Amino acid sequence: MSDICLEFKNVCGKSKSFALKDVSFSLEPGYIYAIAGENGAGKSTLMKYILSEKTLYTGSILFEGEDISGRHADIMNAIGFVSEDNRFFEERSAKQNGELLGGFYDKFDMELYKETLKSMDIAESHTYMKMSRGEKIKMQLAFAIAHGSRFLLLDEATAGLDPVYRIEFFNVLRKLLAEKNITVLMSSHNMTEIEKNTDYVAIMKEGRLGGFNESI
Repeated sequence: MSDICLEFKNVCGKSKSFALKDVSFSLEPGYIYAIAGENGAGKSTLMKYILSEKTLYTGSILFEGEDISGRHADIMNAIGFVSEDNRFFEERSAKQNGELLGGFYDKFDMELYKETLKSMDIAESHTYMKMSRGEKIKMQLAFAIAHGSRFLLLDEATAGLDPVYRIEFFNVLRKLLAEKNITVLMSSHNMTEIEKNTDYVAIMKEGRLGGFNESI
């Protein structure tokens, strides 16, 4: 297995109104990386390229040394995604979502999912559509943990959350890094927050990504 978790090599992509321009970087396990930038800078597009089964770009994206375009479905087993746009069954409970969606992952651990929900004060019976934004983010993180994610993608996961939950959220991430040596890549437009809580930060502007620098 490669000692690099995720690597972009000269990745470019273009739509009618936006272009991602020659993005290259590599991420090592055990750290929280953040991409900062205004809305429309390209942060979510970069994550979309990782998550999409279709190859929407030129260049290469490697996960643990393997091109994700070759075994995308298998590689997605090891990648957890947390975002306001992440889709779950709105009218189903946290437990039911785990039962219905966990089957799409090779190593989904229902007991671990329920234990993690409990540790985050999320009731198994709580319906997804009735959860607060913070509770939904917690449930998504519990789901990602339960299917054995080695890499977490967090798209504006802390936006709009109260300060107490943000502290709790980053504490959970640090515990995961200590116990499982995972890698975290998050996007945010809150520079103060990510400089305080992450290890490395890169700035994205108009589809170009600067290098990752150590957080203050």
